[in-house]
Amino acid sequence: MDFIKKCLNEWNSVIEALGQGKQSILIRKYGTTLDKFLLYPTVSYAHKNGYLESFQNKYLPFAEENALPTRDGKKIEVKYYAEVEKIIEKPSTRIGALKKYYIWTPEHVKSYIGREKAHIWILRVYKLKKPVLAERTNGMRYANLFEGVTLKGMKPVLNDSEFSKIYKNIN
Repeated sequence: MDFIKKCLNEWNSVIEALGQGKQSILIRKYGTTLDKFLLYPTVSYAHKNGYLESFQNKYLPFAEENALPTRDGKKIEVKYYAEVEKIIEKPSTRIGALKKYYIWTPEHVKSYIGREKAHIWILRVYKLKKPVLAERTNGMRYANLFEGVTLKGMKPVLNDSEFSKIYKNIN
């Protein structure tokens, strides 16, 4: 696959955490059949009062600094691509044990998941060779970019050894 248009919509702070190796997982109420996608920054959460309360104290400055992506009109900067290596289901009561692999507070995650089982997406994230300004179609979880993005020259955020260690610890 040389080009990709499919993207997952996610908070920009979380995308930057994934892209800088501060986070290794996404926690969802659902699984996915889509295992490869660009990470497309969203901004609506950053305009809500108290959104910073969703992040662990040590990540508050990071989350605030990365709340909003670079944009030019309707186009938003896309810098990262991800592959879902595995999805693990866990009871919502077990999410706190994974705290070092995400930047949210365990309380935020529990309020999002509720009593449902959590789907832990273990992601291998790659930095694109060159960020692109892109516009997407409408979509709640996933969308498509109007133009394809090249995957040539991308580099993994974590080297094989670092990723393998995290994968084994979560799995």
